[in-house]
Order: sequence, then structure tokens, then C-alpha cells
Amino acid sequence: MPKRVDHEERRTQIAEALIQVAGRRGLHAVGMRDVAAEAGVSLRLVQYYFETKEKLLFYGLQHLTDRFTARVGARLAAAGPDPGPRATIEALLLASLPTDPESRTFHLLYSSYSILSATDGALAAQPFTDSPDAAENALTGLIEGAQAAGLADPGADARTEAISLLAMTATMGTSILVAQRTPESANAVLRHHLDRIFTASGHTTPDAGQRTDANVCP
Repeated sequence: MPKRVDHEERRTQIAEALIQVAGRRGLHAVGMRDVAAEAGVSLRLVQYYFETKEKLLFYGLQHLTDRFTARVGARLAAAGPDPGPRATIEALLLASLPTDPESRTFHLLYSSYSILSATDGALAAQPFTDSPDAAENALTGLIEGAQAAGLADPGADARTEAISLLAMTATMGTSILVAQRTPESANAVLRHHLDRIFTASGHTTPDAGQRTDANVCP
């Protein structure tokens, strides 16, 4: 009896191959033939599951995003059942810094996709995320919740602070990739800004001073 093919498992196998090749060579240099060779399958099979390179890239990056989400979840689980808004924000931001092979690949491919889509109409038509403002909205909500609970500076503009934190983390991630700064120095800068936000009446709050496993570089 012929072996039943698990199509989702096969798609995941191909996506993993894409991530591995792109992590070594850069997203711009990856072709479907390269991915097929990495996965140990035929080019025809890759083309069967993904008719175009754009569809392959999009699926592979969605798969990488799922792994990033699991990474954040693991940090939050390590922080305990109720980590609080600051620890939650730290878990999200620190997980995106390229401090180990997986997070390095995530940052590299995420940045590469964003840059390529600026000049490639086919990539631009397939956004990396369905909701590009999701992280910004999540951080804004966390900061607003902390303000309401007296854990953050009530005079801060939550949306502006969220945008600044995300932009700063992305830029520092790139500086880590090019060896401009170390992960430790990037973490210190990030926590400096969080200390500024998570204060009440000019004093650091208990949540801001909390140091859990979620605060440790992976």
C-alpha cells in the first residue's frame, strides 16, 4: 500500500530548508532549486507545493513567525503565571534581538523580506504579517494598562513609546548582526528606556525592577 503523504509536514520540511539556506546566504540569493537541494527533494516537488518563489518565501516566513511566537511564549512561561506588563514587553522585545542562531535568522530574514518587498511588487502583495501593526498595538495596550495600574509614567504617550521601543529594538538588532554592539549592551539600552517608562511619580515601580528568566539573554 502506498505511503500516505502528509502534505503539511512536507510543506514544513521545505519551509525549514528555505530558512536554513536563507540564513546562510541571504534571502535575496535563495532560489527554489537551492531550497529543493537543502530539503533533499526535487525541484518539481517544491514547485508543486509553491508555484512561485514569492509564495515559498511568504510561507517560510510565516513558519518562522510561528517559531518566534513560541519563543516569546517560552519566555513568558518562564516569567511565571502573571509576569506583568514590563516583563511581557521585555519578553517580546528581547526575543527579537539576534542573540543566538534562531533569533539571528529571524531578524535577518524579517529585515531582508521588508527591504526586498519595497522594490518587488510580488513580495509587497504578500505582506509578511496579516496585521503589520499587531506588535505596536500590543505594546501600546500593555503600556496603557501599566499606566492605569500606576506602574508606568502617566504622562507618557503610550503609542509613541511603543513605536520607539520597536524601532529601537529593530535597529539594535541590526547593530548586533554587524557586530557594532554586543547583545548585552543592547539589552542595557532597552532596559534603560523601560526604566524610564515604567515609573510612577519618578520612582521605579516594583514591576520595572523585576528581574525574571524572561529578562535573560537567550
